[in-house]
Amino acid sequence: MLKKEVLDSIKNRISNIFSIIEKNSDNNNLKKIETNIRSELSKILTSLEIFDELIDENLDFKEIVENLDESVFITDGEGKVLYVNPSYEINTGIKPEEVLNYYVEDILEEGKLFKGGVTLEVIKKRTKATRLCTTYKTIPERVGYVNGVPVFDSEGNIKLIIASSRTILSFNSLQEDYGNFLQEIKSTRDPANIRILPTTEDEGIKKRMIGESRTMGNLWSIIEKVANTDATVLITGESGVGKELVSDEIYKRSKRKNMPFIKINCSSIPSNLLESELFGYEKGAFSGANVNGKPGLFELANKGTLLLDEIGEMPLELQAKLLRAIQNREIMRIGATKPINLDIRIIASTNVNLKKSMEDGKFRSDLYYRLSVVPIQIPPLRERIDDIPELCNHFLNSFINKHNRQVTLSDENINLMKMYNWPGNIRELENVIEYLVICCSDNAVVDNNVLVNLLNFASFDAESFSGGFGLKEAVESYEKKIIQKAVNSTKSLREASILLNIDASTISRKVKHYNI
Repeated sequence: MLKKEVLDSIKNRISNIFSIIEKNSDNNNLKKIETNIRSELSKILTSLEIFDELIDENLDFKEIVENLDESVFITDGEGKVLYVNPSYEINTGIKPEEVLNYYVEDILEEGKLFKGGVTLEVIKKRTKATRLCTTYKTIPERVGYVNGVPVFDSEGNIKLIIASSRTILSFNSLQEDYGNFLQEIKSTRDPANIRILPTTEDEGIKKRMIGESRTMGNLWSIIEKVANTDATVLITGESGVGKELVSDEIYKRSKRKNMPFIKINCSSIPSNLLESELFGYEKGAFSGANVNGKPGLFELANKGTLLLDEIGEMPLELQAKLLRAIQNREIMRIGATKPINLDIRIIASTNVNLKKSMEDGKFRSDLYYRLSVVPIQIPPLRERIDDIPELCNHFLNSFINKHNRQVTLSDENINLMKMYNWPGNIRELENVIEYLVICCSDNAVVDNNVLVNLLNFASFDAESFSGGFGLKEAVESYEKKIIQKAVNSTKSLREASILLNIDASTISRKVKHYNI
């Protein structure tokens, strides 16, 4: 950039000389013309000397920026993205083609890549800015602390905004880093002047893990017993049941709760990068490696806890190295000759049937048994329907506040949801409640028909309608399914009748009619 500015200055000076000659072509005051030309030539020589120094020093700024660990994000004065360095993709999971030549305002409005950042604030305030930014392209979402600086042209207009950020792996790690820093300075400052960030310990986490059913009670009992040990835990369960929340609860109740908690999704990182992300590498270990080397996530989690999410997706060739790391509590960076000792707790989670994966040769049995010292199976939502009213109330209040709308769920709405199978579990329930808050009429009770259509209750197999299957048969088939679900989800016909809001005699008659 400096080279271009110096060259532009030289061009301007030469243009000035021609302008002086042209304006004074009929002027007899040659001494004054000569003085002006000498002045401009002197400035040109000075600029050439500066340019020569830049060449001699060989300051290749692009090479420097492309080898930084920090993310660099550059836009023009209107917020159009011009450049991102390689670390930007590594730290955020966002590919360059997803942002280059797009406007930051449009990216934020679409809401799929990241939220926050400083570019628009720098444009608005015409000064440097600092704030948090989070990306939606990694699981868990990563947080960056972003600094933005404007670059002005000669007329005072912003021509570039340069933003750089250092990635914080998660909000948890940000809070823990801050907490550890406060502990360090407590001995040198009056504790009364130190403000501790509010924590989500115990009750805060428990509020997000809604449920008082028997199955949830059993889950809480296991968490209480295992949390304060260093035992390796394997959390399993269908997608959407809340495996990460369970890992959070174990961490928050553990003796390592003030140390790092690093989370990595084994399925979201390309297999060719996963080894270097986990174990790190030495300088010069491979082409394109950072010149200073890089610590892996195992090192970053040392003294703390490491969550290996989606462990069932880990490539088979890496499973042996992971096994050694867990067994020996040491890792070897790529390109290193000496191992690094670790004091670390491992938690793994997956929605894959690992026993089936072992049978298929996709997962090592020795690794499975190392991970499942304490196995925790999280029940699907269909096995804890007693928690549905409380979950609905929690999500409803949350989205009413978020979208500033008022929607009410009736008892009939809740009963319908208790009869649904919920293949997407709590995540699906959360999405359904948000849809209802957004799309239903404001200040109204949710229409049962809307909920029935949304949950696809009225869907039948295409074969059911072949061969003259009429309306009466369709209604009876639908009615039988609802009654069957009600009977299966309650302990008696009386409870089932209350669930369906019909007389006990009616449900008794229909149970006999449908031979349920």
